[in-house]
Amino acid sequence: MGAERLRSFLTSRRGHLAFFLAPALTLITIFYLVPLILSIYISLTPLKYWQLNRYLTDLSHPLENYYRLFYLVTHHPDIGKVVITTIVFTGLTLVVNVVGGLLLALATYLMEERFSLFYRTLWLLPRMTPIAVYSLLWYYFFHGSRFGILNSILLSLGVIHKPVWWGVDEKLLPWGAWMILVYVNGLVGVSFGMIIFYSALRSIPREQVMAARVDGATTTQLIRYVLIPSIKWHIVFVTVWELLSLLTTYAHIFLLVEWGLIDKWWGTTWALFVFNTAFTAQALDQGLAAAAATVLVAIGLVLGLITLKIMGFKELMIEPRGEL
Repeated sequence: MGAERLRSFLTSRRGHLAFFLAPALTLITIFYLVPLILSIYISLTPLKYWQLNRYLTDLSHPLENYYRLFYLVTHHPDIGKVVITTIVFTGLTLVVNVVGGLLLALATYLMEERFSLFYRTLWLLPRMTPIAVYSLLWYYFFHGSRFGILNSILLSLGVIHKPVWWGVDEKLLPWGAWMILVYVNGLVGVSFGMIIFYSALRSIPREQVMAARVDGATTTQLIRYVLIPSIKWHIVFVTVWELLSLLTTYAHIFLLVEWGLIDKWWGTTWALFVFNTAFTAQALDQGLAAAAATVLVAIGLVLGLITLKIMGFKELMIEPRGEL
């Protein structure tokens, strides 16, 4: 009887859905839900210096880390810089990644294939380059000595008369540090958007594009009324993905801050603050870091839902009306 029910379930629609979703749900549970639950639990403990035996079971003051975090945000000037930097970095880089990726995809879609392949490959280089190597390239580019590539170019052109430390000069802060953060991370993110958008554009039936051309549509009209409306799903996906990704980005930033290229606080995002609080010798406060990480997850969830609402995700989910 039990075997018969199991066979009936596996051959049903729900059984097919469970079969195909099981691998993804397993991975999400192991690599996302379990770490999230552990982070929330650790945020309720006074865990420090990785002394698990001493602190891991101490739940006497479960909200202490959240009180400390709130006090730091409202009273500590450097943590205030981290919050502002996170907002500016996420907002500006998101625009660069989504709009830049869309423009690159449209440009490569409309040009001849031989040129399109070359430019698409060129823009993929930042994403294929190892993080340390990629960060080192921009370290030398924005370096504040006369041997920095940007300084060398501007000095030779007479634009500046002495080397500029773009990411740490008090006169340029905070925008100097923000410029480097957005530029370095934007080049990586824009290639992701380009790949998704270009693939979506190539999936549009050629007959639809040809019909628009025959009807006299200009390139601008083709883009506005045919191409972009056809890839709304992909625009929503890339926007939400990039938003959540930027909120948790810290690898490139960590290296640039450690190497002294950008200011320690005006160049630190919330995700990097979490990492430094948990793992650097100056802090090693895992309880506080877990509380900050939990807050970041909550903010990401809220912003993701708001973005889906603004971009009309619910309308995209409605089944089309009329006969098919």
